[in-house]
Amino acid sequence: MKIRTKIHAEHLVKWSKNKPEIYLLSADLTSSCEADLFRDAYPDRFLSMGIAEQNMLAFAGGMARQGFIPLIHTFAVFIYRRAYDQIAMSVAYPNLPVKMFGFLPGILTPGGATHQAIEDVSVMRSLPNMTILESGDAGEVEAVLDIAYRIDGPVYIRQLRGEVPILFPRNEPMKLGKPRMLSKGSDFVLLTSGICTEEGMRAVAALQDRGVYLTHYHISTLKPFEHPDIVQAIAESRYGAITLENHSVIGGLGSIVAECMAEAGVGKKLRRLGLQDTFAHGASRRYLMREYGLDAVALITLVEEVLHERFGITEQDLSETYTPAVHSNAKAEAL
Repeated sequence: MKIRTKIHAEHLVKWSKNKPEIYLLSADLTSSCEADLFRDAYPDRFLSMGIAEQNMLAFAGGMARQGFIPLIHTFAVFIYRRAYDQIAMSVAYPNLPVKMFGFLPGILTPGGATHQAIEDVSVMRSLPNMTILESGDAGEVEAVLDIAYRIDGPVYIRQLRGEVPILFPRNEPMKLGKPRMLSKGSDFVLLTSGICTEEGMRAVAALQDRGVYLTHYHISTLKPFEHPDIVQAIAESRYGAITLENHSVIGGLGSIVAECMAEAGVGKKLRRLGLQDTFAHGASRRYLMREYGLDAVALITLVEEVLHERFGITEQDLSETYTPAVHSNAKAEAL
């Protein structure tokens, strides 16, 4: 598997060169959110707002009213939990182009409940005018910047950092509102997002070898979400839909799919893998994904339960995955 490092930091500098309206606002986590290269390249367009997220979002709203495009850079959890009222009233209500890059979404950090953004999609998608994007591989980490820039309004991005794998072809870039179909099968329809897509790909390949075929969609646009073709695929599947997400099963991708199925009158089963209405404790990403059922093994186990079969698939039978050290120089996980 090919890995790229600090993609966002390097791409942001090149991308911003001829965009004088772009300003970057950091909440005292500059290097931790890959904003340090921008700070060094464009010091006049970098604002260190300190540990004051509420002020930062209100300030960003004021900047946007004056024609600037602020890029908020901090941990995801500090954006929506600490500054929700300012996001709602100073950004979303006036529909201003503030782009919020939330790093370490879900259980990507060993920081425990205080640092894990496990309900951010649920909270942010309830806001009118808000678009929600989530990068799933190195190419999408790059592409999401341009997509967010072109949206005439506020955008919340669940962004990856550090060492990120290349999962998708470079000639098939991320597009707003367009899911990626990664495989096609008649038994289940699987929908995954973010870091869970790689786990879905590992499970789908192993299950296919056992004669179980899944249609697998990678979802990078969580709001808006209007996909009658996916709903139709679920309706035509043998065993229904499965969602796998780095988020609570309440309000995230699983809830989004449930709403679409209910509105379309699709009478198939939906099974949701993710955090099951619980906080997570602090540990490495790989441990937490196994502990809380967000990985390939959890998906295979669920399929086995539905089919009342045991395939004997172990972690050793799955394709290899790369997990950087918690305290690597690229800061993929650690604070």
